[in-house]
Amino acid sequence: MKSNLFFALTFTSLLTFSPLARSQDQPASNQSDAKQRARAARDLVKQGQDGVPTLQRYVTDTDLGVRLEAVKALDDIGGPKTVDALVLAARDPDPEIQIRVTDGLVNVYLPGYLKTGISGTLQRVGNSVKAKFTDTNDQVIDAYVEVRPEAITALGHLAAAGASVESRANACRALGILRGGAAIPDLVEALHSKDNQTMYEALIALQKIRDVSAGPRAAFLLHDLEEKIQLTAIETTGLLGNREAEPDLRDVLDHTHSAKVRRAATASLAMLAVAPDHALFQKSLTDNDDAIRAAGAEGLGRLKDPTDRAALDKAFTNEHKLNTRLSMAFALVSLGNLDMGEFSPFRYLINTLNLRSYRGVALSFLTELARDMTVRQALYPLLPRATKDEKIQLGIVLSRSGEKDSLPYLETLQMDPDPEVAQESIRSLRALRARLP
Repeated sequence: MKSNLFFALTFTSLLTFSPLARSQDQPASNQSDAKQRARAARDLVKQGQDGVPTLQRYVTDTDLGVRLEAVKALDDIGGPKTVDALVLAARDPDPEIQIRVTDGLVNVYLPGYLKTGISGTLQRVGNSVKAKFTDTNDQVIDAYVEVRPEAITALGHLAAAGASVESRANACRALGILRGGAAIPDLVEALHSKDNQTMYEALIALQKIRDVSAGPRAAFLLHDLEEKIQLTAIETTGLLGNREAEPDLRDVLDHTHSAKVRRAATASLAMLAVAPDHALFQKSLTDNDDAIRAAGAEGLGRLKDPTDRAALDKAFTNEHKLNTRLSMAFALVSLGNLDMGEFSPFRYLINTLNLRSYRGVALSFLTELARDMTVRQALYPLLPRATKDEKIQLGIVLSRSGEKDSLPYLETLQMDPDPEVAQESIRSLRALRARLP
C-alpha cells in the first residue's frame, strides 16, 4: 500500500507540474483523444532516436494506455538516448510500466535482453499484472560497461518500493545484471520483503555485485523457513566472504535434516575457510556425498595447510565424479602443485575448459587461483599453443584476476588469427583495463 501511494503521489505531482500538462505545445493536438495519442506514440518507433524527445513527453501523459505505448516504443528504439525518458517513466505507479521500464534500461546496457526479460511474459487483467520469472539468472554486464547513476537510482527505488511484487523482483534482477552497487541499501530493504521471488532476486543481485559489505546484512536469512531462500542466503554468505556468519553456518549444518542445506552450508564454510573448520573439511573429504567431498577439498585448498596434500593427492587419484575431481584439482594447485604434466591437477583444470558442460566450474576455480602471481606465471606459457576454447576462457580468467603483468598476453591474444578468439580477447582486455588502477 505504501509503495503504491508513493508512486501515485510522485506521478501525480509530475503530471501537475510537467510541461505536458501545462503547455499548448503538446504531442497531440487533441488531448481528449487518448487513442490518437497512443497511436502517435507507436508510430514514433519509425523515427528511431529522433522520436525519443516526443516520447519523453508521452511518458507523463494522463492516460495509462498512452504512457504504456510510449514505454513500449522506447524499449523498441533502445540505445543510450532512451535512458532519460525511461528513468522518468520509472516514476509511473503502474506495475506493467515499471516492468517494461526495467527491462528497457537493462537492454540499453545489455542489448538483446528484451528477448529474455520478463516483460515478454506479461499478462494483464485490469490493474493486475502477472509475469513469469525464468530460473536462469546468470547474466551480468562486462566490467567496463558504465551505467548511468540515474538508472541505478531509479531501479533501486523500484526494488524497494515498486507497485507489485513482480516489479520489485524484476528491479532486483536488473540491479544484479547492471552491477548496481549504489543500490545495495535498496536491495537490502528488498531482502525484508515477504515475497520469496523478491528476496531471491535481491540475494542473487548481491552475489553479482560482490560488495563484501553487504554480507552481514543478508545473514538473517540463513535460518529462513523457505528452503530456496535459505540455500541462496547460505551461498551468498560464502561468496561475499562473511566470516562473521561462520558460527551461524555451523549451527545450520549441525541442525539441518536437508541434504541440500547440508551441501550448501559445507560449501559456504569452504569459501570462508577459517582454521577452526579444518577438521570438518578433512572429514568431508571422505564423505559419501560427492558434493560434500568437493566442498571439503575446496576448504582444505583455501586453508593451504601443506600436511593435507597427501590426502588430497590420494582423493584426486581415486575420485570418479568430474565435478568433485575438479574441486580436488583446485585444492592441489592452491597448495602449490603447478606441474603441467598430462595427468596433473593443473592440466586437468585447463583441459576442462574445452568441455561446455563443466567449463564454468573450471573457469571459476582458475579465476580464484590466478589471483596468485605464481599461478599466472604458470599459465602464460600455455597461451600460444592453447586450444581456441582455452584461449577464450583463460582470457576471461586474466580479465577477472590478472594484473598489469597480464596486459601483454591479452594484447597478443587480441591479434589471434581466429576471429572469435581475437574478439573475445579484446573484451577481456577492456575488462582488465577497467579493473586496474
